[in-house]
Amino acid sequence: MQQRVRLSLRLSVLSRVSTIRSQWIRSKSPKMGCCSAVQQDEVAAFEQNEQQQVVQDYYGKELQGTEDLKTSACCTAKPPSKKIREILGSVPDEVMSKYYGCGSPFPAGSLTGLRVLDLGSGSGRDCYVCAALVGPEGSVTGVDMTREQLEVAKRHVDAYTADVLGYARPNMRFVEGCIEDLKTAGIEDGSIDLIISNCVVNLSNDKRAVLAEAYRVLAPGGEMFFSDVYSDRRLSVAAKTDPVLVGECLGGALYEQDFLRLAREVGFTDPRMYEPKQLIEVRDERLRAVLGESRFYSITYRLFKLDGLETLCEDYGQAVRYKGTMEGAEHALVLDDHHVFQTGKWYEVCGNTASMTAESWMGAHFDLIGDRAVHYGLFDCGGEAAGGGAGEAACAPGGACC
Repeated sequence: MQQRVRLSLRLSVLSRVSTIRSQWIRSKSPKMGCCSAVQQDEVAAFEQNEQQQVVQDYYGKELQGTEDLKTSACCTAKPPSKKIREILGSVPDEVMSKYYGCGSPFPAGSLTGLRVLDLGSGSGRDCYVCAALVGPEGSVTGVDMTREQLEVAKRHVDAYTADVLGYARPNMRFVEGCIEDLKTAGIEDGSIDLIISNCVVNLSNDKRAVLAEAYRVLAPGGEMFFSDVYSDRRLSVAAKTDPVLVGECLGGALYEQDFLRLAREVGFTDPRMYEPKQLIEVRDERLRAVLGESRFYSITYRLFKLDGLETLCEDYGQAVRYKGTMEGAEHALVLDDHHVFQTGKWYEVCGNTASMTAESWMGAHFDLIGDRAVHYGLFDCGGEAAGGGAGEAACAPGGACC
């Protein structure tokens, strides 16, 4: 019976969205044929007026649990770290059952005392994890527009923070709002150290606004560390407006290079991929037919808000050493997919990497030698370390850090 109810609800939602699309086409198309410009206008109008409602229906009403998903886009591609797995074991079952993320948006190392913001927090799973990671002196805020999900997230806050974490008062809260306009949710300029997000940015019809708002609310040295879905090409009109593809994070996925351009335009000059991208499986035959040869990937990116970041890896003769002082990363710390800093070892780095390690929220955990007073040209990512091997060049082989 429960499966029949879910199927009936799914068909109802898809029928309503298909009707909306048809109405837009009939009302906006000229009487004699159509053209690509008109189709583009229809997509824009559809996105502007209906995409938020489609997302709210899909996550608030249609999906009853992760077993209802038709692709692997809203499923975590690889297991999180041992520490995160241990924390997840204490997160309330109801919160876990409503989780639809595609990654583990938790940077390696200690988050103690940080002010964390989760964009599109859903049922709150990642917020509950962060509440444990930041400790009683830190804070976690989740922003979401789906009331059904917010109700689940709020329901367990007091019991979890008091009975499980042992805090004197809750360090976690959830507010209703849109991630494209965080001011309406009460998030002030420069008030956040770390932004996380898990398979949500693709659901927005104004991704530039999301990234710009993230940049606004981050404090200097803060970062946006988030997992999302990206495509290997720009998608067709049919894919962008298919309600299931939109709901399952594929229809709104950005072409990866378009995302990188947007990030740089709003101020995140040097986006870093945290780990190798994970291919997403599309299990439904109808959806595969709509998508054609398009491929999708789950990728975690780091976007730092730092003055002076450059578009290329520049050499200023700087070196950094990780102190090994982050809990859970005593022996080594991962910065991105080609920077792993072993404790106590000096590494020659480009100017951007020096800033990301020594001048960001992680700065207390690194030693830095040198400044930007003298420029030596492009950083040699494949070169030998200075000083007869006292350190190593920490960068991508034969290329740039970004």
